[in-house]
Amino acid sequence: MISSKVLARFFHLQRPSLAAEKSLLATLRKKTGYTFANCKKALELHNNDLKQAEEWLKQQAQTLGWAKATKLEGRQTSQGLIGVAVNDKNAALVEVNCETDFVARNKEFQKIVEEATRSCLNYTQKQQNQNLVKISLSAEQLKNLPASDGKLLADHLALMIGSVGENASLKRAFCFKVRDDVHVTGYVHPSGSDGSVLLGKIGGLVALKQLVPKDVDLDQIGRELCQHVVGMNPKKVGTSLDKPAKDKEEETCLIHQEFLLDDSVTVQQVLEENEIEVVDFKRFECGEHTSEGADQPLELLETCQ
Repeated sequence: MISSKVLARFFHLQRPSLAAEKSLLATLRKKTGYTFANCKKALELHNNDLKQAEEWLKQQAQTLGWAKATKLEGRQTSQGLIGVAVNDKNAALVEVNCETDFVARNKEFQKIVEEATRSCLNYTQKQQNQNLVKISLSAEQLKNLPASDGKLLADHLALMIGSVGENASLKRAFCFKVRDDVHVTGYVHPSGSDGSVLLGKIGGLVALKQLVPKDVDLDQIGRELCQHVVGMNPKKVGTSLDKPAKDKEEETCLIHQEFLLDDSVTVQQVLEENEIEVVDFKRFECGEHTSEGADQPLELLETCQ
């Protein structure tokens, strides 16, 4: 029969080990977000090696993610987010979709949108063309872009699908690469993001150019014009030579629309007052029907007019 002293000594020796294991388990759960059972299994399989356990969990999630992605493929993804990022002379506008608005508010989904937007921005920055260019990327092209860790965006998407259990898709992207004499600004609605990637349901990019040297806050004007593009949905820039027909050109032509922030003036009057011109713009609305970029080559570079 084992004496009470021996038992006491046995339990005394075991407590530090159990405490260490619980600490590792808590750390792994916090880092990965996976279940208690999966984290415990990962640590057991790898002799409590935290790094190996974390890698194993990611590999398992990746496998499960691809399986879920295949199973859920075809389910409608009309919700989601628009990501916008601007870095000096480069800008990216990206749409990523999911099934429900609930998942669109999920941090894991938002991370995918941010990662995809940064990947597009990075791709644009690497282009050697010195002209003012537009780049369109389709869903398939987006999947094959590398993320910050070197893995494809498709792999990150599968991992996220495995985590949230809902279908998701990388829909499209549009990027600007502008010359030194052009300023590009981005905006999303509803606004609220304050990081390097803005997230919202509708997003826009506007490329501006000063006609004469003048002390003008291009960031502020660009943001206001982006707000206008997002809110009023113009179809083209237009020119001052256009003679707009009522209820037609005024609705679709940017410069002939009433300015969103001051309906007593037109966009053209705002531009003339500040002696700037809109070189080009782009607007994405989450869930809108479009075939844009579906068959475009990865390195499509169009000189803006």
